[in-house]
Amino acid sequence: MFDLGTSFVASVARDPGALAIVDGDVRLTYREWYSKISSVVAAFDRLGLKPGDHITTVLQNRWEAATIHWACQFAGLVITPINWRAKADELDFCLENSLSSAVVYQNVSLQAVEESTLAQGLISIAVDEIGPKIRSITFESMIAEAAPNATPRVSADAWSIMLYTSGTTSKPKGVPRRHRAERAAGVAHVAQNLYKRNERTLGVMPLYHTMGVRSLIAMSLIGGTFVCLPKYDPEQALSLIKREKIDNLYLVPTLYHDLVHHAAYERSKISSVRKIGFAGASMTDGLLKKLNEEFKPDLFVNHYGSSEVYTFTIDQNPAAKPGSAGKAGINQHIRVLKLSAKSVNDLADPNEEGEIAALLASDEAFEGYWKRPDADARSLRDGWYLTGDTGYMDDDGDLFVTGRVDDMIITGGENVSPVEIESCLSLHPSVSEVAVVGLPDEKWGKIVAAFVKRNTQVSEKELEQFCQTSGLANFKRPRRIIFVDEIPKSPVGKLLRRLLVAGEYTLEQSSPTSST
Repeated sequence: MFDLGTSFVASVARDPGALAIVDGDVRLTYREWYSKISSVVAAFDRLGLKPGDHITTVLQNRWEAATIHWACQFAGLVITPINWRAKADELDFCLENSLSSAVVYQNVSLQAVEESTLAQGLISIAVDEIGPKIRSITFESMIAEAAPNATPRVSADAWSIMLYTSGTTSKPKGVPRRHRAERAAGVAHVAQNLYKRNERTLGVMPLYHTMGVRSLIAMSLIGGTFVCLPKYDPEQALSLIKREKIDNLYLVPTLYHDLVHHAAYERSKISSVRKIGFAGASMTDGLLKKLNEEFKPDLFVNHYGSSEVYTFTIDQNPAAKPGSAGKAGINQHIRVLKLSAKSVNDLADPNEEGEIAALLASDEAFEGYWKRPDADARSLRDGWYLTGDTGYMDDDGDLFVTGRVDDMIITGGENVSPVEIESCLSLHPSVSEVAVVGLPDEKWGKIVAAFVKRNTQVSEKELEQFCQTSGLANFKRPRRIIFVDEIPKSPVGKLLRRLLVAGEYTLEQSSPTSST
């Protein structure tokens, strides 16, 4: 199999004049971009960086970040991207854990780098201005010097990237991935989304996240265009989609929600989009319906996966069976284990909720966490990866993901999945967003509580009646409905249920106007 550097060279040879990347006024063809990437590789050599070294990036989605990503693939460096919002202590943890040799920053991450103890002793590269408290070279100086076309330094078996999982209750876990796994994931992404040559995507999912990385690699495989959007803004996204004639979108549900509900939204601005896909979180029935009506896509794909294994399952028509995550992807085999399973062969029955497991023999899979045998012991078992997600297979063999094992609400001895209730409430026209959690209760152990962001006036009683008439079982209906101004989410749009349980939310300050 190709390593990623060789894969990029092949793309340049195939489509040298095709538009590769757009970022504001920067517009580079594959031939032009390859030249810039080659200059960065030569600069890495001058800095003394060697294959196998880790380089930590703290960057937004800019053409410089994408260029450094590809330069690392040629140079054999292990790119280790982290959230550009990271604090100094979070940066220090990743630098120490990954044994990084260099750090790349920009103005929005400058403070964290300057306050980082470990960053001071590393090679540092500034994408914007050099911070006054840290010695750096500039990205601009790296690309100023022309260099021969870069040639790949490592094989497909070398490490390509290390992603960090979001550590909600403990330190993040490093997920190292090889070139061959990254390329296999990119190829599968192209096939499962039916991408054609020279398509264009909106590069807004962060390049420290699997979705962003997959979009970047997939576009290179088809001679496509990666249109950078450094920080998500619905109005700016709509403008870019229209201006750049974006063909496909691959976003988390939250970003789609914000897009089609923004004041600047017009169908004409998204008319170029023919394929849409989502991942990262379940999509409510209400949003599925809305997107199907607005985009009228030729293809609508639900991707279910993780940083560890990338794609578990896909459904190429999720609106036809709301809630379904479909069947195993091209490179995958999955099963649902009983919640009390002692063996990976102890399978749940059809329609029985259990824990979802994925085969580690997949071409896209990782091989274990970075320096975390404790995490390996919890998640890896007899060649299978235990996802920590709950779900079930229906009679057709389609997978339904019901939540996290840790999110399951046990109320009065009954197991309740938050996702089912969220999907129900999302169908009410006055509900803009909803998140369901279990709150401690002396009698029931936990009660089902729904946190609702309203777009028009609706009462608790009306929502309770809506749940009842929808057919939701009595024990699943919310015992509390709490109106809030915002639903807390991670930077990539995942619900942060733990904050709601901890009471870290703001009650609705003023009720919306009544619908007309």
